[in-house]
Amino acid sequence: MPEGFLSRVRMLFEGDPAIRRVADDPVLTAELLLLFRMILADGAVEEKELETFRRICRDSFGIPEDSLGGVIRYLQDFGYETTGSQALALFRTLPRERRVELGRHLAEIAKADRNISEHEVRLLRRTLEVLELDPREIVGGAA
Repeated sequence: MPEGFLSRVRMLFEGDPAIRRVADDPVLTAELLLLFRMILADGAVEEKELETFRRICRDSFGIPEDSLGGVIRYLQDFGYETTGSQALALFRTLPRERRVELGRHLAEIAKADRNISEHEVRLLRRTLEVLELDPREIVGGAA
């Protein structure tokens, strides 16, 4: 991303450190976008999926609840800057433990509404292939 673009984004969100952290970390941005895509994969945004997303953001990424709206707006407004191929390249550089955690987070969101759609299964399967993970590592809880 060009430096001028990043500077403008930082200036827009200067007041919230969580939004700045997301804006400054392309890997975190890509992870959050992928998690949000899982929410949208079945075509319906369910409250249970959003609750799971909020919990993951808070507990795993340190994004406080009151910053989440701004983070989501950032992802909606600027997430298109991260292409699928860029995200895949970023995910391949992650340590195995973080890739496993990302896979588990995706599975948590898919299962949150107790109805796993075919689209969610396909997204999870493709992502696990890219992350070079065995589905049993995600479902079984063993890393």
